[in-house]
Amino acid sequence: MSLLPDARADLLCYLVATAVVTYALTSDWRVGLMLISCQSWLSRNRLSLQWLDRVRLEQLALQIARRDLLAAGIGLKQADVPGLFRGDMKLNPASTIVQRMLQLCRHALEDHRFA
Repeated sequence: MSLLPDARADLLCYLVATAVVTYALTSDWRVGLMLISCQSWLSRNRLSLQWLDRVRLEQLALQIARRDLLAAGIGLKQADVPGLFRGDMKLNPASTIVQRMLQLCRHALEDHRFA
């Protein structure tokens, strides 16, 4: 994976937040949205990532969103959704939930090796 560790963690956290917010609003895991969200984040940050690494990161994001957030005690209610993102659709670093998600994502990346 060509991204530096901090950028990788930021992207993963963005994907997790996007997945969990979408689920909170629609009660549906929209897998296709991961592709769009990943490309949007990469474009906005002027970064690139090989397609296989994108797929792996997107799958990890869905795993974290579906299973690991609740196991880590990170619950998300619809009322929490507006606080996760800023007006420019970047993650809100002041949000306690975002901070906890980012920490979880960093740990997950340490446990997963990307060739």
